[in-house]
Amino acid sequence: MINRVLIRIKVVQLLYSYLLVENSFNIEAAPAQPTREKRFAYNLYMEMLALMVDIADNITQRGGIRPLYQTRFIQRVANDEKMRSLIQKHNLSGGPFAELESPLTTKVKESGLYKKFLKSEDMSAVEHERIWQDIFNIIIMPDSGVSRIISEMDGYTLSGVDRMREMMETTFSKFYGASENLSDALNTLKRSMDKARELYIRLLQLPILITNMREQEIEENRTKFLATAEDRNPNMRFVENALVAQLNGSEELDKAIERYGMRMSVDDEPMLRGLLNAILASDYYKEYMDFPATDYKMDCDLWKNLYKYVIFENPLFLETLEEKSVFWNDDLGIIGDFVLKTVKKISDYAPAGDDHLPVESCKFLLPMYKDSEDARFGAELFEYVVKNKDTYRGYIDEALEKSAWESERLAYMDVVVMMTALAEILNFPKIPLTVSINEYIEIAKAYSTAKSGQFVHGILSDILKKLKEEGKLLK
Repeated sequence: MINRVLIRIKVVQLLYSYLLVENSFNIEAAPAQPTREKRFAYNLYMEMLALMVDIADNITQRGGIRPLYQTRFIQRVANDEKMRSLIQKHNLSGGPFAELESPLTTKVKESGLYKKFLKSEDMSAVEHERIWQDIFNIIIMPDSGVSRIISEMDGYTLSGVDRMREMMETTFSKFYGASENLSDALNTLKRSMDKARELYIRLLQLPILITNMREQEIEENRTKFLATAEDRNPNMRFVENALVAQLNGSEELDKAIERYGMRMSVDDEPMLRGLLNAILASDYYKEYMDFPATDYKMDCDLWKNLYKYVIFENPLFLETLEEKSVFWNDDLGIIGDFVLKTVKKISDYAPAGDDHLPVESCKFLLPMYKDSEDARFGAELFEYVVKNKDTYRGYIDEALEKSAWESERLAYMDVVVMMTALAEILNFPKIPLTVSINEYIEIAKAYSTAKSGQFVHGILSDILKKLKEEGKLLK
């Protein structure tokens, strides 16, 4: 029921806001008016970060994989402009901790911290990244060689060392705050998926609620003091609709309604009343009520038309959706299609005998996901983008420099769309390349600027051509 089209849209939307916040993380700036102690503390702080980058770079697994170097903390530090400059300087003349890189690398690689890190499936995203705070506090700072070199550095004081440690803790805290935002973002993504499921159930509940409201109106009209002949002998075709009877008698739908706590409330009445009035005024209703005789299929067709042309187009209904959930207006197009598919599925169960009898054995609710791969797809795609965003942004920037596209045309939503497309193309080999490209072009058209589809297509094509030439893309 929740397909990959909707999942992609939700991931892109959430990444847009998440990456804007995460980009605010930076390593500490140099002090504006440094004293000798502050200068010592800041230089030591930068050397410690550089040492951690070097240790991460030196630890490789089979196949040349550098698991610690690929952590988001090291990636963010290593890509900082000041840090890149310092590392280049070390490559030419060596840093103060050069002699300790090898023994410290061995210590880290043989530590329980690293072995636990490699079993990252047992750890949360925040715990996974927190290894660097532990390496700094448990392995690097207690090392006697580190202490010796620090004490020999120009401007050394114990209070300067304490100041450096405070700067490191501040850096870790800021970064882990961003990492905790990742956990929050993934939880938000899950809630968004759950809300899409809830919308599906709510839409299937609508015919029951609207029919009940109409039936109540009919009973009230029968007891009016000046009841007309039509009031006393109403046409009951609408309230006896076979599709509604099927929905109302479904145990699985009833359980889903209970699960999401969706029993009708007073707040729902104005919207339901508006929908009922719109239905009663529609040509679909009038044609259905005036037809000489109806069958099970016609009962289902009525509600397919009412969904498509009355309910999904009703301004009050759309406004109510927006009030109930920030996700639902964007979800309606796709979830609405699945509701129509469900109605068709029920229609296909039409019994051979009395066409107005509901089929008790009909299990019509679509599953939340097609399979376990789809259930994991959103969170995995989101994390691939976050983990590799600097690499993907590098591909985009390089393609921009070599293209005729104007860099000022680069809306940030375009960047997010392209990074997500690259994450999918490079990490989900079962998805055909053309499917991924076309899906993200459509997302760019819908959620970015008027020319974003063409722009995204052009830049992605250049990137993928280069990746194929380098052997990094085998699709």
